[in-house]
Amino acid sequence: MSGWLLTLLFLAALLCLLLLLSYAAYVKYVHLKFDHIPGPPRDSFFLGHAPTLSKALESYRNIHDTVLQWAEEYGPIFRINIFHRVAIYAISPEAIKEYLMSPQCPKDPYTYNLFFYLFGKRFLGKGLITDSDNEHWYKQRRIMNPAFSKTYLGKVMGLFNEKAEQMMEKLEEKADGVQEVGFHAMINCVTLDVIAKVAFGMELNLLDGSQTPFPHAIAMVLKGMIHYIQKPYMQYMPQHHKFVREVQKCTDLLRKTGKECIQKRKQAIQNGEDVPQDILTKILECAEQEGDYDDDLMLDNFITFFIAGQETTANQLSFTVMELTRQPEIMAKLRAEVDEVVGLKRDISFDDLGKLQYVTQVLKESLRMYPPAPGTTRYLAEDAVIEGVRVPGGVPLNFSTYVMGRMDKFFKDPYTFDPERFNPMAPKPDHCYFPFALGPRSCLGQVFSQMEAKVVLAKLLQRFEFSLVSGQSYEIMDMGTLRPRDGVVCTVKPRAGAAREE
Repeated sequence: MSGWLLTLLFLAALLCLLLLLSYAAYVKYVHLKFDHIPGPPRDSFFLGHAPTLSKALESYRNIHDTVLQWAEEYGPIFRINIFHRVAIYAISPEAIKEYLMSPQCPKDPYTYNLFFYLFGKRFLGKGLITDSDNEHWYKQRRIMNPAFSKTYLGKVMGLFNEKAEQMMEKLEEKADGVQEVGFHAMINCVTLDVIAKVAFGMELNLLDGSQTPFPHAIAMVLKGMIHYIQKPYMQYMPQHHKFVREVQKCTDLLRKTGKECIQKRKQAIQNGEDVPQDILTKILECAEQEGDYDDDLMLDNFITFFIAGQETTANQLSFTVMELTRQPEIMAKLRAEVDEVVGLKRDISFDDLGKLQYVTQVLKESLRMYPPAPGTTRYLAEDAVIEGVRVPGGVPLNFSTYVMGRMDKFFKDPYTFDPERFNPMAPKPDHCYFPFALGPRSCLGQVFSQMEAKVVLAKLLQRFEFSLVSGQSYEIMDMGTLRPRDGVVCTVKPRAGAAREE
């Protein structure tokens, strides 16, 4: 080997060594800067807690149970390390009030910028969930708010009823007490049909067996999100190319469909044609008044609504059905309220929803124990003292409604499903429960979601009895959102005396 090549190799090795030593020095600096904050022992100097977190996520297990254990052991403010990065968990009502409620505390750019692209394909971009620029986000929210108001959504109650009724008709075909029904899959079809129709005027007709690729596409991008967070480099590894290409294909499909839908509607409005008075039309009208609203941004929110608007409501309803199968007393009380408010009516009115107080309590308690969106993150720009702990600025603050909802210090006997916690007269701890986040960046779609959930659950209780099939577990699966692991497979039979008006 020639001397110049040996020299070149030596210099390359020396450079690598210097880079490694420099990185090690920086990691040590980070440790010194943050190690006064309590936290579990690191697995290794460089990896930090990454091995523990990676193991906790195997087979889509619920990583938030690990965070709960750490919160119980290390207190309300604790840190985790991953390579040179530090994240702070704030399991503290005071911190939530100070930072989650504040319009001055933006979303963590690093965390949410991860979802701008998904394996190189534009995904959620700068939509409402991922936009970390508060001023830019506020402009978006101002355009979107009218379309998600109670007043506007009250006008589309007929569509909520129509799609929920289709599910009831399918259940009637299977309600022999023997056939097994996967409730999570069926409710997924309903919520996707609803968001498609109510938001975008699209007829998917999934419950009728329509062969649309949308359910598969959404499932794949959700799975892709989990892998992308854990291993963003996997797109460069040959053994993962097939999976990555499938996720990319599904991302392209969602965006292509959204683009066609938006362009078609804009053209119809410009031509003076009759258009559905759905959420998309309302948003386009508001965007026209606002002016200068980017088409790519509109498309980012199309994807956001399709995923968030469908997935979280389906998971909430599925968890609720799952839990009710072991709560006969709560089930009886629910049925009594539905009988009193709805009776034999086929269509549930907007006014009826406000009278279903115990249904509301049950759905809230379901969100406490099984929040589909388990938490959120904000960015701490400046040094602060939180719960007596000095926290250097420049780090994300993680808030977990899942963890706080399962801690006895906030909710007595937290593993007991008790809807009376949300009785209007019951005392409630402040800033401990935020399944839709809190403050100015709380979820835009929470009214939409809970209207839909009430309609579906009330119709289900009005007409059917259901029992969990033997062998089903009550375990939680973490797919970015939390969902029942075993799909809530039940047998169904008609409820005695459940005849209804036509």
